[in-house]
Amino acid sequence: MLRRPKKPDALQGTLDLLVLKTLSRGPQHGYGIVTHLQIVSEELLRVEEGSLYPALHRMEQAGWIAAEWKMTVNNRRARVYRLTRSGQRQLETEEAKWSRLSEGVGKVMRFV
Repeated sequence: MLRRPKKPDALQGTLDLLVLKTLSRGPQHGYGIVTHLQIVSEELLRVEEGSLYPALHRMEQAGWIAAEWKMTVNNRRARVYRLTRSGQRQLETEEAKWSRLSEGVGKVMRFV
């Protein structure tokens, strides 16, 4: 019996979108990604390491991001992630899905 690949849940898909969008601004290490999401969301979004690093690893395996070890400004080694061409295409796909989802939720919220 053939098994279908498990679809990511909405939260995982949202995390992918947020990480890919953050990396579209330029390469960043994990802590930088988390900090950016917190600042831009005005502390509404908090991504824990236990969620972020498995997501980064999965996205790297999918070819959406690439990573390399670099020295930070604090003279520490950090894994720095960057968006790949495939990741840019995936970001566009995720943005379109988010737009459709938020439009649908908005319609339900307006229905009285």
